[in-house]
Amino acid sequence: MDRFEDFLDLLDYPVYVVTAAADGERAGCLVGFAGQTSIDPARFTVWISRANHTHRIALRAPVLGVHLLDSGRPGGRALAELFGGRTGDEVDKFAAVPWEPGPAGVPLLTGVPARFAARVVARTDGGDHTGHILEPLTTLVRDGTARPLSYRDVATLDPGHPA
Repeated sequence: MDRFEDFLDLLDYPVYVVTAAADGERAGCLVGFAGQTSIDPARFTVWISRANHTHRIALRAPVLGVHLLDSGRPGGRALAELFGGRTGDEVDKFAAVPWEPGPAGVPLLTGVPARFAARVVARTDGGDHTGHILEPLTTLVRDGTARPLSYRDVATLDPGHPA
């Protein structure tokens, strides 16, 4: 009998950098579980690992930033390595990248092909991840031809947070 993991191994979905700010703290991480949740009203859900430093800040954040990375540009892989391979418990990731404050102070990366900031409308328990259901507030698309960085592009990254 095939395993569920065999099915999952066939998938190659986009990864995103998700950022948060709350109570004077900033955080960001690489997220592999995310996607559109509703058409009307517009909703997008990101799932953040409970083991991740960003999880603690995202639980208190009223707004999250979602950033698309481009697989065709070296900067996309570098951002994935920074936000996926380092932990905010040890390093200030935002000291290494250009960003600007967005709604409610959420850090928005300026060097990405597309991004949006969104209000958190609900949170849900998903086991080892928490789902943050988002309502878009602002969207910026700089490059409509970007090829999203995918799970397979980053599968060899060692996660920065503890296992």
